[in-house]
Amino acid sequence: MTTDILWFSELGLKDLDRVGGKNASLGEMVQNLTSAGVQVPDGFATTADAYRQFLAGSGLDRQIVDRLAGLDTDDVTALAAAGQEIRRLIRETPFLPDFEGQIRDSYRQLVEKHGAGADLSWAVRSSATAEDLPDASFAGQQETFLNVRGIENILQAIKDVFASLYNDRAIAYRVHHQFEHAEVALSAGVQRMVRSDIGASGVMFTMDTESGFQDAVFVTSSYGLGEAVVQGAVNPDEFYVHKPALLAGRPAILKRGLGEKALQMTYTDSREIGRTIDFVPVEPALRNRFSLTDDDVEQLARHAVAIERHYGRPMDIEWGKDGIDGGLYILQARPETVQSRRAPGTQSRFRLNGAGQVLAEGRAIGQRIGAGSVRILTAIDQMADFQTGDVLVADMTDPDWEPIMKRASAIVTNRGGRTCHAAIIARELGIPAVVGTGDATEALSDGVDVTVSCAEGEAGFIYAGILDFSVEETSIAQMPEAPVKVMMNVGTPEQAFTFAQLPNHGVGLARLEFIINRQIGIHPKALLNLDSQPAGVAAEIRERIAAYDGPRDYYIKRLAEGVSTIAAAFAPEPVIVRMSDFKSNEYANLLGGPAFEPHEENPMLGFRGASRYLEPTFRDCFDLECEALSFVRNEMGLTNVKLMIPFVRTLDEARGVIELLAENGLRRGENGLEVIMMCEIPSNALLAHEFLDHFDGFSIGSNDMTQLALGLDRDSAIVSGGFDERDPAVKKLLGMAIKACKERGKYVGICGQGPSDHPDFAEWLVAEGIDSVSLNPDTVVDTWLRLAGGATGGAAGAAVGGAVGGTVPAAAAEVA
Repeated sequence: MTTDILWFSELGLKDLDRVGGKNASLGEMVQNLTSAGVQVPDGFATTADAYRQFLAGSGLDRQIVDRLAGLDTDDVTALAAAGQEIRRLIRETPFLPDFEGQIRDSYRQLVEKHGAGADLSWAVRSSATAEDLPDASFAGQQETFLNVRGIENILQAIKDVFASLYNDRAIAYRVHHQFEHAEVALSAGVQRMVRSDIGASGVMFTMDTESGFQDAVFVTSSYGLGEAVVQGAVNPDEFYVHKPALLAGRPAILKRGLGEKALQMTYTDSREIGRTIDFVPVEPALRNRFSLTDDDVEQLARHAVAIERHYGRPMDIEWGKDGIDGGLYILQARPETVQSRRAPGTQSRFRLNGAGQVLAEGRAIGQRIGAGSVRILTAIDQMADFQTGDVLVADMTDPDWEPIMKRASAIVTNRGGRTCHAAIIARELGIPAVVGTGDATEALSDGVDVTVSCAEGEAGFIYAGILDFSVEETSIAQMPEAPVKVMMNVGTPEQAFTFAQLPNHGVGLARLEFIINRQIGIHPKALLNLDSQPAGVAAEIRERIAAYDGPRDYYIKRLAEGVSTIAAAFAPEPVIVRMSDFKSNEYANLLGGPAFEPHEENPMLGFRGASRYLEPTFRDCFDLECEALSFVRNEMGLTNVKLMIPFVRTLDEARGVIELLAENGLRRGENGLEVIMMCEIPSNALLAHEFLDHFDGFSIGSNDMTQLALGLDRDSAIVSGGFDERDPAVKKLLGMAIKACKERGKYVGICGQGPSDHPDFAEWLVAEGIDSVSLNPDTVVDTWLRLAGGATGGAAGAAVGGAVGGTVPAAAAEVA
């Protein structure tokens, strides 16, 4: 007798035609990854042949062909009518007796295996034969039913799964991807439920979903069943894990992002299919905590890396944490189908050229810009009103809306994270989406023109009106050799993975104060003296740091997250991190800051840089910075991080800062540590050799050097016209600094826009022997090509730890 049922333990990828992509993949993991610690809940699958026999034996196959003949899937009304009729026919048709008997027998064996008296429930999942392929995901096209109990409900759920092959979205997807309906068959998987309803669950990718960066695992997590994350009903926690650190057994979490997690999907007492799960509010105290421990995150990432290694490609994985046994289980794994298919060698960069009122803000998906009229959808029967080019706005997107989503110029939702349905479809369609805005359906009005920008980092913005934007296409497949190393200024960790796809020789300037401002936002003194803060300030601080183990832990981890993200993105190229260079008025803008900062008439020349580090009242704050940098280098193993000290006025300050770093475990030369000095004060150039006795090289800060050499404030409209790095006095000072570094065999670079703005200045720097220029990312390619066009010799001399002389990527993944 031919069997219509196969156990997961019998299956592998070779069986895709027999049980569909999802079930074949579950079997592949059971057979090959259990020994690696990857746990997959037990279960069985019905075969695709059983589905075909069910249709053929009842004559349904002919009825379906006739009903779909000539259907225009762009006519959403006609599509809905056809889909509804076909699904009704399937649900009303009884299973063949032999097939039903095999299901009943397999279910009995499964229950006996796991304890007939146990409180067992099951997931009944769809698995199509054209699903989860490397070039077509079909993700979410068919139905899954959770917390199904009892054989009669199992049978009904399998019937509903079969019917879901003709959901409106599934019909349209097959047409748009040129699959014949009859070529796609369905398998139903019956799998033991993981008790993530009282635990946590989510989705993870073995690459960054926005940039295509492949050295990180991206994990999303929320309380309750994972369907809430997939649907976009919750804004989940997000984590990035560095694969090389993970494989080396080091702390590997690059970034933690606290999600709102307002709801969780949990079990109900009902056994009726479609009513077995529901949403309940998450307790406020739990919302402010991460839904996973660091150990959980890293263990999930290990599973993800093992799965990716086995499959040989980037993967999209669903997981669950059992709230009873604490185990981490893999529920699904399929190939990632968007970033991994991007053509290498070109970069598309969207740039917003206008400015407008921000109407809403959320998480950016897609690094693109779109514009159109707002169309707010709350129900499926509104789809017929949606016009090509409209901006789709909803609380969260419904999979049944996919036939019209391809017409949208952009998508905006109240809820959801970067792995929700709206985000996945937007990436696949190549349109921008802003998810998790919280209030888009209230903040935006139907018919109003807006511009949706996802080209400004992790945050996505919806602006009033149709704003001007441009798209630049740049070929970066083969970059010519330039006469100097071209590095980047990277101030925001959230864009590091994207910027690293550009040709580069590392980061010449990563500003710690940018990370403090964006990722911490609290004055370090206010954190260290939390109990003495005013009640209102203290309450706001406690709310912000609730997910971490106290004020110190918050500051150090958040700082380490920012630095390690940039360092990992550009590794093994050097990343020069400048220690904080806030001026007193800038520190005062941080939460709790006014109580700890002096009022200065000219903060640029005041309490900043090295003198601040050495001030006893600031020492404990600088210690926090050092602890974070030491963790990144010495614990996480990101030794491509170099330190840079800003605004060193005197040789005494130089000696003092180096001693202070050593006291904090950051000793020059130890574990390859190099300490660069920001050469930005005339005294630095005049006493260049003496300063170089204490440092491993200079990074020229041409802005402050020009202001101080010429005695002008470039922010003053009255005198700013005289600001020019090419002034003979400035060039003489820069020449002295460069010459001293060359004579000592030490690194010298420049971080500023002068070489981009003034080609003659760049040529002069090259002639003087500068080792590197560090530029804003948007000018890197153009400046590189211009410098290469005038190159006459080999690369310049000394490098930071030799790493500046690293190779240039021959190709980079498309960013958009």
